[in-house]
Amino acid sequence: MKITLRTLLLSAAFPLLASCHHVEEWDGGMQGNFDALWTIVDEHYCFFDEKGIDWQETGKRYRARINPEEMKATDFFNLCGQMLNELCDGHVNLSSSFNTSYYRRWWSDYPQNFDERLIQQYYLEFDYAQAGPLSYKVLHDSIGYMRVSTMSGGIPEGALDVSLMSFADAGCNSIVIDVRDNGGGMMTTAERLVSRFFDGRILAGYISHKTGPGHNDFSEPYPFHYDTASGHVRWLRPVVLLTNRSTFSAANNFVSIMRLLPNVRIAGDTTGGGSGMPYSSELPCGWAVRMSACPVYDAEMRLTEHGVPPSDGCRIDLDPQLALQGTDTMLEFALDLAADWREWIEKK
Repeated sequence: MKITLRTLLLSAAFPLLASCHHVEEWDGGMQGNFDALWTIVDEHYCFFDEKGIDWQETGKRYRARINPEEMKATDFFNLCGQMLNELCDGHVNLSSSFNTSYYRRWWSDYPQNFDERLIQQYYLEFDYAQAGPLSYKVLHDSIGYMRVSTMSGGIPEGALDVSLMSFADAGCNSIVIDVRDNGGGMMTTAERLVSRFFDGRILAGYISHKTGPGHNDFSEPYPFHYDTASGHVRWLRPVVLLTNRSTFSAANNFVSIMRLLPNVRIAGDTTGGGSGMPYSSELPCGWAVRMSACPVYDAEMRLTEHGVPPSDGCRIDLDPQLALQGTDTMLEFALDLAADWREWIEKK
């Protein structure tokens, strides 16, 4: 039996009949749901001009491929997902009960440049402190190493206090913060982490909001600021921030703010971007759609949707052959850079 979009939706509703007085039945067919999806994106997505996307042409091209008589619900879903992938945005998703579309080429077209086992075995020796997404240890030459694996779920303030204090107690003059493969999470987590590396208040960036359905209907960018973590341990000495293409979303924002601090250098690969604040909506058939709706700029009014590059002279990849021998060339580069900074401070 051919499974249609309508059949799939009705069958999903059957279990609810016993407990609900009313089950709302959506209609409109594939064309109606497609038009709803296209319109929601048309009125809310924020990077059309930045990416040179002709959304009118894109919609016409994909709508012409709809064939309700022959398409299954999964076929229609895949068609919609393919259209959304033309936005080239990891923040854009279409979600149903059976699948979630996701654009992966923002990271899949590039070297991974990270191997967690390599770090844990040859540098941390499977002996390190961990609290939530935060792992840390003092490495050779008294350089602190801190790994932040995600911005989701938050980082305990106590863990940040103890980790930074342990680096200071060990005589570290510089640290490496590794955010490779950090896919983001909450902006509040990024703020909490950034606030440990400066004094006073800093301009963190700018944000614009949609003011209408037009592609250029945005508010004037307005600034947002971060305050130092008053009452907590802070690290104002040199920091090397290690990144790769899978450093995305809130982690990308973290890097964009950190790179403007005078005591920070970015090493590794350009981050994966993802600087749009998300907006969520729903199609008549119940599928959920999420997209970038509010552009976020750095403190110099640069859009970081396409990523944050390393500091000058600090671009480095992971050598896969040396990795097999237990050497992370990216971390070694960061450690050397951190050591040079420590020596500079000692001489000063």
